[in-house]
Amino acid sequence: MPSRFATINRNIRLDFNHRVYFTRDSFSPTNETLADILQPKRKGQPTKAIVYIDEGLLDSIPNLPKQIESYFRSREDRLDLVCSPKFSSGGEPAKNNFDYIEQIWSDLNEHAMCRHSYVIVIGGGAALDMVGFATATAHRGLRLIRFPTTSLSQGDGGVGVKNGVNYFGKKNWVGTFAVPDAVVNDFSFLRGLPSNQKRAGFVEAVKVALIRDRSFFEQIEERADELATFEMDAMEQVIRKSAALHLDHIATSGDPFEKGSARPLDFGHWVAHKLEQLSDFRIGHGDAVAIGLAVDLLYSAGIGLVKEATAYRAIDLIERLGFSTYDTILHQVDKDDISVILKGLDEFREHLGGELTITLIQGIGEGVEVHAMDKMHIKSALDELRERHLAIPAK
Repeated sequence: MPSRFATINRNIRLDFNHRVYFTRDSFSPTNETLADILQPKRKGQPTKAIVYIDEGLLDSIPNLPKQIESYFRSREDRLDLVCSPKFSSGGEPAKNNFDYIEQIWSDLNEHAMCRHSYVIVIGGGAALDMVGFATATAHRGLRLIRFPTTSLSQGDGGVGVKNGVNYFGKKNWVGTFAVPDAVVNDFSFLRGLPSNQKRAGFVEAVKVALIRDRSFFEQIEERADELATFEMDAMEQVIRKSAALHLDHIATSGDPFEKGSARPLDFGHWVAHKLEQLSDFRIGHGDAVAIGLAVDLLYSAGIGLVKEATAYRAIDLIERLGFSTYDTILHQVDKDDISVILKGLDEFREHLGGELTITLIQGIGEGVEVHAMDKMHIKSALDELRERHLAIPAK
């Protein structure tokens, strides 16, 4: 007797339009970017929207809530701001508290937000992740518009399709894949950022250049001094190109929702994610990725995958941009004298849900996947970075 009588197999094709806008002063009276995105779906019915603002922005833009209210009020025939802007906690630690998610769900329920309504989130990567996750899980997904406000989120995470919060002490353990209705990269938000947040996005630009685009790497090299002093034209150029390359990978990789084990955009991230966790997020994501890239670059050279001169050329660029490429956590051990950073490999494999797949490079602009890493060569790379760090005169 057959174990099954029939199988029905259909290929479901889904097309997503992923739009990224570049502008300045989004909430000035004459800027129609957001209003055009929020075009009413039904004649005579204004589009409902709720806005969440990363509370960290209020230090540099205290009048932002009033600007937003004025923007919507002047277009009340088309747009319905259902309540005054809400404030969202920012920074990675905020993603450890599920109470924030429940509060957002409560807001959406209270204001009867439906699948034709929009949630607008303005903030850094952590705020985008948290509000994006709550939005994607309310009514199985409301419409989301992201306004990334850091160089990191404008060039990388904010243009992606992932949302997540931390759980079990692990980064983004709970999350969703959801294409936002729009991403608005407003360069005006970068003006008041502290230096570390202005700088953070540069390292993700270096990362994507290393694995996909040699000419972009060379452009970053040429403008490194301008970037290190936060010259706006240089910053905007790098963010635009970084966002385009990240978006191109998502659209053309054939695996936008990461069903497979390959994650080339996570070059340097197995170390970075563990560093963030071990430092209790003292080390921000950009700084952690800088160290993670340095580890994997020296590892690539150590196993003969790439020339040593190429690895150091990339590390030199990362340091010219203002990043450190070492932290003492890299050499921490647990009570059994086992390296704690190496546990990040196992967690990375677990997160992928299958075969370990790590992206390394075999040349600038030439990413390559490996499925095993030699722990002795990793330790050699860590030792080499420590020696390099100790040899650099203190500033």
